[in-house]
Amino acid sequence: MRAWLSGVVSGLWVVASVWAADPATPAAPSPALRKVGPYAVRVAQLVQDVRDLSLYPNALPTLLRDLRERCTVNLDPEPVIISSLADPQLLELPFLYVNWDQRADWQLAPEEIANLKLYLERGGFMLVDAGITAEFLRQQKRGQHHSFAEWKARPELAETMQHIFPDRTFQPLPRSHPVYTMYYRGLPDASILPDTVREYVLQEKWPQGTYSMVALTVNGRIAVLATPIIAMGWGKNQLGAWETTIGFRIREGAPNLAELLRNASNSGETFAVAREDGAKDQVFCQPEGMPAWVREPDGTYRVFRYYHSREISDFAHFFYTQLGVNVFLYALTH
Repeated sequence: MRAWLSGVVSGLWVVASVWAADPATPAAPSPALRKVGPYAVRVAQLVQDVRDLSLYPNALPTLLRDLRERCTVNLDPEPVIISSLADPQLLELPFLYVNWDQRADWQLAPEEIANLKLYLERGGFMLVDAGITAEFLRQQKRGQHHSFAEWKARPELAETMQHIFPDRTFQPLPRSHPVYTMYYRGLPDASILPDTVREYVLQEKWPQGTYSMVALTVNGRIAVLATPIIAMGWGKNQLGAWETTIGFRIREGAPNLAELLRNASNSGETFAVAREDGAKDQVFCQPEGMPAWVREPDGTYRVFRYYHSREISDFAHFFYTQLGVNVFLYALTH
């Protein structure tokens, strides 16, 4: 395990220190980058049923290709697919990517618990995509298409990791953490966004290019990182076009809104959602399962409105790709 870790670090520390003159802009990709290391570094992807790769099938390969263009490490763009956490190949790979819904049963077998524990203790890193999902999204099958900034791991994920590390719990990742600035800093160019959403995105949705993440540390370093779904923003098809269309959910206020909603009767359920500071939003839903309005901890009411455009979708893709690059480079160098 130490052999691959030292090789990866020696190759990637070079890239981690290379910045453009403007700290908000990453170094431009260069086809002349010399790849470091005699062997290609490979990433593991957990897919319980290897016949089913239909959930964002090109997401991880697209991101790995982008990483390969931007860093000096000899990174293989094709992940190693494993169907069980007991797979001995896992101990040979520095990074494990997991989309939560690509495993149906999270009751781990004893051999999986032992192998994953050994992997994480020896320096392995696991990213659990959709490891944060608000309860109202978990109740609908299409929930992965809608990320939501909750600051709490899925209960099932927290329980699973408790079996492996009983004395460790997931903690919110502060917005000042270096994972958010490992390669990209800040948000993509927000000038392409419509005026109706720009300020909300900059100030509330993704301030300074950060996101809601929770981390579990082992031996003083982040070993497991859980995020709302971000793979929906990575994949490109063979023509180089984004494979998904992404819209924005915005919270909006209005005069007299509190008076209108305080006694309103919602026809769906109400859910508590953990905020960054530990307080709770009360999210009111309608029968289709999506949020309709929210009562924030200070008593403010706001409604949810959805915005869709080519510019919005492109901006989201750029941002989710930034997040992915930053997380991978952080994991491989720490």
